[in-house]
Amino acid sequence: MATMDEPLYPIAILIDELKNEDIQLRLNSIRRLSTIARALGEERTRKELIPFLSENNDDDDEVLLAMAEELGVFIPYVGGIDYANVLLPPLETLCTVEETCVRDKAVESLCRIGAQMKESDLVDLFVPLVKRLAAGEWFTARVSSCGLFHIAYPSAPEVMKTELRTIYSQLCQDDMPMVRRSAASNLGKFAATVESAHLKTDIMSIFDDLTQDDQDSVRLLAVEGCAALGKLLEAQDCVTHILPVVVNFSQELSTDSSQHVRSALASVIMGMAPVLGKDATIEQLLPIFLSLLKDEFPDVRLNIISKLDQVNQVIGIDLLSQSLLPAIVELAEDRHWRVRLAIIEYIPLLASQLGVGFFDDKLGALCMQWLEDKVYSIRDAAANNLKRLAEEFGPEWAMQHIVPQVLEMINNPHYLYRMTILQAISLLAPVMGSEITCSKLLPIAINASKDRVPNIKFNVAKVLQSLIPIVDQSVVEQTIRPCLVELSEDPDVDVRFFASQALQASDQVMMSN
Repeated sequence: MATMDEPLYPIAILIDELKNEDIQLRLNSIRRLSTIARALGEERTRKELIPFLSENNDDDDEVLLAMAEELGVFIPYVGGIDYANVLLPPLETLCTVEETCVRDKAVESLCRIGAQMKESDLVDLFVPLVKRLAAGEWFTARVSSCGLFHIAYPSAPEVMKTELRTIYSQLCQDDMPMVRRSAASNLGKFAATVESAHLKTDIMSIFDDLTQDDQDSVRLLAVEGCAALGKLLEAQDCVTHILPVVVNFSQELSTDSSQHVRSALASVIMGMAPVLGKDATIEQLLPIFLSLLKDEFPDVRLNIISKLDQVNQVIGIDLLSQSLLPAIVELAEDRHWRVRLAIIEYIPLLASQLGVGFFDDKLGALCMQWLEDKVYSIRDAAANNLKRLAEEFGPEWAMQHIVPQVLEMINNPHYLYRMTILQAISLLAPVMGSEITCSKLLPIAINASKDRVPNIKFNVAKVLQSLIPIVDQSVVEQTIRPCLVELSEDPDVDVRFFASQALQASDQVMMSN
């Protein structure tokens, strides 16, 4: 090997390594393709390396996946966009392999390259590639082709555009469900590039066919694209074409036996609200929201909750509160903790939209109730929730509505709940300011330092450390430090550790002042 001409060396090594039985060696050499290409130079990369990769029929999916990924960023190594077309053949081959993740990556890389190619190359080389794949004997090629139409279509001349629309329509009626699924999931992207005149005719007829497919997975993917299609149409067309499909489908799917189908439906319906506008949402979609909010599966309910703000923008808070608030209160006590958690995380947004008066009446008690939940994640989120509410409504409101109730809970007989209150004090202090912290929050923490449970005491040390930057230096000297000194002599090793840590922090603050 040493006597071989230097420029040939990298390609010779690559050939050896790609034929090696050790998969790790083959993978490493594929991941080094860019280095090898730089060593070879642009011309030899085009003439030797790329043809070699096109012929490389490795049967390991990991190697093929790495190759599909590498080729997507290879334009600079073959001489720039003028030569981007040389990358198409190896990727076209990868679009036909059996492994889905390899095909998906090859399609992604083709899209990336196609987006940079010159218009003339797209017409002469990229569009024919899409047509070849769409006419492929194996379904894998046809599946891959569906993800490339949105790149090929915009640059194509009129005659070719008509042909591409026809081909896409044929793919939507393919014998293989996998091809129809791919066509359904890529319809939104393709539709976004189609002219509005053809959108109402060709694309909507394709959409209608897909929503009546005999495979439920195809119908589901078609409906998932509703919101994307709706955004492309004018409001009136949307109500005429899309709404009936969604409503019919919703009635059918909201009672579907599969919770995954109902969960996907919940997500789609919420996304449709901004597209359809107020009247259609209230009349057609609101009843479906409410029935899905009562679904027995948490994921279905979660998908409704997480998108409530989209509906609120459309129908307004008054109607939302009348119709959805009873359901929200019910979910706040849901037996699945993840559902309760999703509701808590949504509360500050709901609070800002509902306003302080409404919040106090309906949701205030819930926020306190969560501090004593059996699940730690809920208690943790509830404490953070109080901080966000105090920021939203201000310290005066918090002083009246949050602080007294929180401080009462410090006497809870269960130490885990007392710990949550300490966490709430630590979070509220920066929002409430020095005066309220000193008069209301600090005394509670100091009293808690006498607790019989070591976990409470070391959490007191952490809380006191967090209060040092908020209160005056004199308070640190007279109140916080004496308490920490006492804790630093506690029999429990963890209490001593955190107390010492807090004392060090107070020393640093004093030195910096």
